[in-house]
Amino acid sequence: MAGYDNEIDALRARVDCRTVLERAGWQLDIAESTRRAVKYRLGAGRIVIVTHEGRGWFDPLGSGRGDVLALAQHVWGGTLGHARQRLRPLAGIAPSLQPAEAAPKRLKFDPDAWHKAPPPRVGSAGWRYLIGERGLPASTVSRVVAEGCLREGILGTGWGAHADAEGRIVGWEMRGPRYKGFVAGGTKAIFAAGAEKSRRLVVCEGMIDALSLASLEGWRECTRYVSTGGGWRDAAIGSLRTLLVPGSLLVAATDRGTGGERLAERLAQIAAGFEVAFERLLPANKDWNDDLRAGIG
Repeated sequence: MAGYDNEIDALRARVDCRTVLERAGWQLDIAESTRRAVKYRLGAGRIVIVTHEGRGWFDPLGSGRGDVLALAQHVWGGTLGHARQRLRPLAGIAPSLQPAEAAPKRLKFDPDAWHKAPPPRVGSAGWRYLIGERGLPASTVSRVVAEGCLREGILGTGWGAHADAEGRIVGWEMRGPRYKGFVAGGTKAIFAAGAEKSRRLVVCEGMIDALSLASLEGWRECTRYVSTGGGWRDAAIGSLRTLLVPGSLLVAATDRGTGGERLAERLAQIAAGFEVAFERLLPANKDWNDDLRAGIG
C-alpha cells in the first residue's frame, strides 16, 4: 500500500486542478477570476472555482470540493483508480491560464495549410491533447509525426492526413479538446499509419481510434492502421485498393454500435470484392481509445 499512497501524494503535488479542467474542456472565465480564485465554466450550468494555486477547488453551486483526485472524479466520473489513471499523464503540465478562444470559422482545405502546419511536439497544445487527454503514448505520436501524417492546428487540434490512391493529401481529420471535424472542402479518403508494405489492414472509424489500437497492439508487424474519418466515400475505396494485395487480411476494427456494424458490413463486402480475407475485431468498451485509457490490451 505504500506505493499506492506515494502515487496519490505525488499526483496531489504534481497535477494542477486548472490543467485538469483545461483538458476536460472547461473554459476559463477570466473576467470573474482572481489570483486566489480562478473560475471555470462548462456550458451554462456548471462552475468550478480553483483555489490554493491549483491544489484545491470547490463547486459554488453544489457540495463538491477537495483535491485534484476528487476533481478528476467530479469532471470525468469513475472511481479513485480511474482518477489516478486520468491524472498520470498530466503530472508536471502547467495550465495555460488563457481565456477560451472563440469558435473559429471552419478551416477550408488548402494543401499549403497542411504543409505549413507544425507537427505536435513536446509541450505543444496538440501534443498535450493527444497524450494528456486521449492517452496516446508519446512513442505513438512521435512515430506518426515521423511518418509525416500528423500535424496540429486551431484550438489545439491534432490533424490526421487523408490521402488518395495516388498518395496526395486531400483532406484531414481534426480532433481537439474543444473542436472536432474535417477540413471544409477536403475529401474523406483514408488516414493510414504503420507498415507501408502491409499484409494486414486494420480499419477504424477515426484516427485516434486507429492510433489507440496500434498502441494496444504494439504496432504489429506488417500491419497498417487506417481511419475513414467517420465517413465513407468512393475515395476511401480507391485508397484501400492500393493497400490490399493478394493474400491481405482486411480487419474491421470499428466501434461498438449501429454505425460500426454498418461500416463493418461494408468492409466485409469490399474484402469479398477484392478477394482478400476478412476479420471483425471489437473493442471491449465503446471504442479503442476507451480501451486504451482503461488499460485494456
